[in-house]
Amino acid sequence: MDQPNPIYLAPTEIIESTHPKVRDYAMEVVGTTNDPVDRAVRLYLAVRDGIRYDPYTPFHLPEHYRASVVLERGRSFCVPKVSLLCALGRACSIPSRVGFATVKNHLATKQLIDFLGSNVFVYHGFVEFYLEGKWVKATPAFNRELCEKHKVKPLEFNGREDSLFHPFNQENQKYMEYIEYHGTFADIPVDQIVAAWNEAYGKERVDGWIKMFAQREDTLSGVFEREDVWRE
Repeated sequence: MDQPNPIYLAPTEIIESTHPKVRDYAMEVVGTTNDPVDRAVRLYLAVRDGIRYDPYTPFHLPEHYRASVVLERGRSFCVPKVSLLCALGRACSIPSRVGFATVKNHLATKQLIDFLGSNVFVYHGFVEFYLEGKWVKATPAFNRELCEKHKVKPLEFNGREDSLFHPFNQENQKYMEYIEYHGTFADIPVDQIVAAWNEAYGKERVDGWIKMFAQREDTLSGVFEREDVWRE
């Protein structure tokens, strides 16, 4: 059986799998279990629910995605969350990498759709763990409370099957549609993500977000959870 490239176990400046806080948190989460599948599931749930989904966090510099920073912040959007989950996996000796897809979100909030100017989310992130001889996808973006608000079942992960967004919510309304996959990476391709956002949302809009976060980085914290549910 082919083994994954050792790069998927190595730390990077962003995926800080050897950072003391990241390593200690990983060990706290997995407890006494040595089973890689069980460890991956525990790590997934910890990031899914322990790091609350918040799209209004800085995004244009490598430090915005560093695992230790995301862990300390306690909230972020999908890509920083997968950076942390990937780092935790590597800290537990599970080969881990990040992947990206463009998705169309049919259930979001009116304020977020106005903020983006679109319901197409470019470079949505997920993690791939190498478990039992194969790569499996894990998507930790939305915490349980957020899913309940939007009437969507929280996305589970069993370590053996891909965990991807549901196409419909619990009321059989369109929820998430995968449009395009962008591949997998050993590290967070920050420049590539920002370039894709410039193309999709417009450079003027993206530059406006960067300026806003530079001026008031923490003032939007928690706002998303109070926003109105939007349906297409």
